[in-house]
Amino acid sequence: MANDNGRQAGPRCIALVGPFASGKTSLLEAILMRTGAITRQGHARDGNMVGDAAPEARSNGMSVEVNVAETEFMGDRYTFTDCPGSVEFQYESLAVLAGADMAVVVAEADPKKVAALQLILRDLEARKLPHLIFLNKIDKLSGQVRDILTMLQPASRVPLVLRQLPMTKGGVVTGCIDLALERAHVYHEARESEIVALPDGEKADEVAARTAMLEQIADYDDVLMEQLLEDVQPEKDLIFKDLVEEMRAGKICPVFIGSAEHGNGITRLLKAIRHEAPTVKETRARLGLADGPGAVVQIMKTMQTARSGKMCVARVLSGSVADGATLRSVDGRESKVSGIFRVTGQETQKREAAKEGETVALGKVEAARTGDTLASGRMVPDLMPPPESMPMMAIAVSPKERKDDVRLSTALQRILEEDPSLHLTHVPETGETVLEGHGEMHLRVVVERITGRYGVPVTTSVPRIAYRETIKKSANVRGRHKKQSGGHGQFGDVVLTIKPLPRGGGLGFDEKITGGVVPRQYISSVEAGVREYFGMGGPLGFPVVDVAVTLTDGSYHTVDSSDMAFRQAAQIGMREGMPQCEPVLLEPVMEVTVHCPSEATARINAILPRRRGQIVGSDTREGWDGWDDIHAYVPASEMQDLIIELRSATAGVGSFEQEFDHLAEIGGRLAEEVASKYGRQVA
Repeated sequence: MANDNGRQAGPRCIALVGPFASGKTSLLEAILMRTGAITRQGHARDGNMVGDAAPEARSNGMSVEVNVAETEFMGDRYTFTDCPGSVEFQYESLAVLAGADMAVVVAEADPKKVAALQLILRDLEARKLPHLIFLNKIDKLSGQVRDILTMLQPASRVPLVLRQLPMTKGGVVTGCIDLALERAHVYHEARESEIVALPDGEKADEVAARTAMLEQIADYDDVLMEQLLEDVQPEKDLIFKDLVEEMRAGKICPVFIGSAEHGNGITRLLKAIRHEAPTVKETRARLGLADGPGAVVQIMKTMQTARSGKMCVARVLSGSVADGATLRSVDGRESKVSGIFRVTGQETQKREAAKEGETVALGKVEAARTGDTLASGRMVPDLMPPPESMPMMAIAVSPKERKDDVRLSTALQRILEEDPSLHLTHVPETGETVLEGHGEMHLRVVVERITGRYGVPVTTSVPRIAYRETIKKSANVRGRHKKQSGGHGQFGDVVLTIKPLPRGGGLGFDEKITGGVVPRQYISSVEAGVREYFGMGGPLGFPVVDVAVTLTDGSYHTVDSSDMAFRQAAQIGMREGMPQCEPVLLEPVMEVTVHCPSEATARINAILPRRRGQIVGSDTREGWDGWDDIHAYVPASEMQDLIIELRSATAGVGSFEQEFDHLAEIGGRLAEEVASKYGRQVA
């Protein structure tokens, strides 16, 4: 099949991305309606759209996972992937963008969403993924569209080039003018627009807007620039050639307008995609994927279905994939394809082999994970190295009934395959299973999937903080274990010096025995007893750090002394001596870097001290216009729900990085509260 330019297009994959609530799922619905894939356009308020059909999406009223739908337009086949807009579900889009030909960025005229738009455009620019903006909700436009572009421009590193000009009547947008074709279109509700003569009252604005568009693209074309300087009317073929080439090269970002809810601007958008989106061959070249034998597929999404088990939504970048094919991952894991399916939302339909460029669901590819690149018959390329994922919130999760331990473990393993941005840790010290994610909603959806999709009722709680204790002064103590109960007794006698070490000094043991008062064979038992005490917890009930113990004296019995007796004597000495050393509670303190829009910096500077944070500096975020980095030290106990407050203060885009820095002493009422919470009283 060829497009109007005679170019063999082949199936293409288009990602729909954009800030939260910008209308991506509504746009997908409008596209499916316009192309005949569905007969009735659903609406978010009615909960009847093809996208967001999962229970977690509908219960939370937002996209929480990628939605996929295939359709045809003017003889060409397309797969559209609707990606969540919330930064908490950003990972969902990463694997999709790794295999897409082009992205449509759905935006709106809302200054509060410019920072979120910048996050999305920055990622697309870094990937060199061709993209355009669909300025949605144009029916609610107030003011001039060029003013809106001025507001949105800081989000993009490349010029935003207006391709369409809204036509208004009585303050209401009634249609648009295509600046490249110089055609006027009148909108009709939920159907294709009508070409009309350019109204006289719009002519002056059209000329000005078209001239501005031509001047922007002429910056990259000397021929066009020369024609403009000489007042020569450029050929439309040259204009379209420049628009296409400069968009694909990442030099400009075209802007189209419309209303997804009312079905306005959909056909013009589809025609632009048809003419301007790269082919899969061009996508391979952009990704550096060399031609070769066998198939290469990018796993965009893994999911568990009730009827068919595990399925992987995959883009075939090269070759073809037949039922029964064996695919191999970068690290050598192999899977056999069991069924190939067409995907439309939550519905799947079995089909024949998948050819180059197609996006399908592969059944039972058990070893595959979201983001994997799989191949057959060649070396596997690494198109999407695992991104650095910095968790920002954590919960401890456990089954409500102990009999569900194995089922919970299985459910968590499957969820980690779907969403590798999650971190799962078992903490031996507390016995907790800790799940870390990117925010409250991210973790809430995971819990909903565990309980709903996998049927495992769970209990969640705030993970315990890794408090420690140490001492402030030294003490000398004798520990004696003596027991007589018929036959051989038990006898061990030690004198220990307990002293504090500098922070970070660890745990030390030494001996200064003279005269053989404690035989050599028992010294290791004394050390074992001391270290067992450290692990069990000191007077405050927490693991001990930064303490040194020296065995200085003692005595033994030739018959009753034993390894066990000296181990017990050492523990007795530690239990009696540590309370004399002024034990103190220590809390972990994290080194934190908060990333936020500059306009929110003052708010963040007020939030951190309220959480006992110590701000040590701030500077502009390198390479990010209008963003700051704030550096601080914050106690780990104050980090648990920090991301909720940061997101609230930054219109949903704030984030942070953290790593353990040091242990800090706490005392007074705060120490009492910690000890009370964990069942011990501070001495």
